[in-house]
Amino acid sequence: MSSVINISEKFNLFSDQWSPKKVAELNGQQILLAKIQGEFVFHKHNNEDELFMVMKGELQLELEDKIITVNEGEFYIVSKGVLHKPIAKEEVHLLLFEPLSTKHTGDVLADITVDEYEWI
Repeated sequence: MSSVINISEKFNLFSDQWSPKKVAELNGQQILLAKIQGEFVFHKHNNEDELFMVMKGELQLELEDKIITVNEGEFYIVSKGVLHKPIAKEEVHLLLFEPLSTKHTGDVLADITVDEYEWI
């Protein structure tokens, strides 16, 4: 049975950065919440698109040929196979929507790689 999920309350449950938390699944997709600050690693997902929705702050997505700025209340979809690096000068709160098969750091193994997302 479904229940209402309060995104603000879920963000209050964690403080660690670069470690997405799973809040829901539907139709083979997962909805994740993440807090980030600083720079991630360049990576790509060969078979999955990835949606970045900014709930708080300003996100920069560095692509091979440009930088996309995503402001609070906006989202951007990184297409499968596109090399990207999320950057947050100040703490950013993100909602991520992606297939269950999507690996955290894509084709790159890094110190910050999470193998399995914690449910909150």
